[in-house]
Amino acid sequence: MTNPTRTTATEPARHLPAEVLHYAAFTTSPAGGNGAGVVLDASLLDDAEMVTIAAELGYSESAFVTPGPDPDDDRSFTLRFFSPKAEVGFCGHATVATAVALGERLGEGDFGFHTAAGHVPVTVREENGVLKATLTSVEPHVLDAAPADVAEALAALGWQPGELDDALPAKIAFAGVRHLVLAAATRERLAALDYDFERLLRLMRRLDLTTVQLVWRETATVFHVRDPFPVGGVVEDAATGAAAAAFGAYARHLSLVPADARLTLHQGHDMGRPSLLEVVLRAGDPRVRVTGAAIGIRPTPAPRP
Repeated sequence: MTNPTRTTATEPARHLPAEVLHYAAFTTSPAGGNGAGVVLDASLLDDAEMVTIAAELGYSESAFVTPGPDPDDDRSFTLRFFSPKAEVGFCGHATVATAVALGERLGEGDFGFHTAAGHVPVTVREENGVLKATLTSVEPHVLDAAPADVAEALAALGWQPGELDDALPAKIAFAGVRHLVLAAATRERLAALDYDFERLLRLMRRLDLTTVQLVWRETATVFHVRDPFPVGGVVEDAATGAAAAAFGAYARHLSLVPADARLTLHQGHDMGRPSLLEVVLRAGDPRVRVTGAAIGIRPTPAPRP
């Protein structure tokens, strides 16, 4: 499994009380993907210290790892996720980053991650010299979005109702955390993101949203997405695995794709951090699978508002 071209940055961030690994998830290039800090031994850290580490790192989320509930299972772990502002119930890109970090140390295979959202199985495999992780979401669900809440989201984004794709109606989708899904009618509308940070933040807090997932459908199974994340103190995520899982549930709920389907999500391109997320739906299984690569990087914190 050794790959001499793969590098893992192990340099701790300055003044931090624990060793922090730096990864970019959903990419094979340090210039792409979404950065995440990964602390593989967070046993001695309290909540305040984890928030401090996440804030100093500046990534949209960082993962903190402790042993799982079964002391005899050395591939079972407890994961907690912190944005620069607070704890987050589930984070897909930090899950992928953690799984790859563990795969580099323990080898390919299956891991069990215990999160606040529930148990998340993850499989790590090498493809063409690159480690990829596939997470299986908790059971998702999709809810209607209140028209008044959609109108407020559009106002905060500076979008007009006529700029939405009527074939992909607004919904709130959950696969560990909640996301408001809004579909743009054109790629140009998606690309022109300049929103009212505080106004969207207030709405998201009221609705208990983790991101707003903005989507444009290129083909039947290829989508471009962007995820404002003001509740985490970050303007935008470059890759959002939790939202990708929620979007898979959304696509199934609306019968946009067959029961067995593989979706490709492109994210981060408008930020200059291209990311690739693969979403798999299986007939008879409500859970959603999200796959992505991850690579060790030198510290490159995410942009802050």
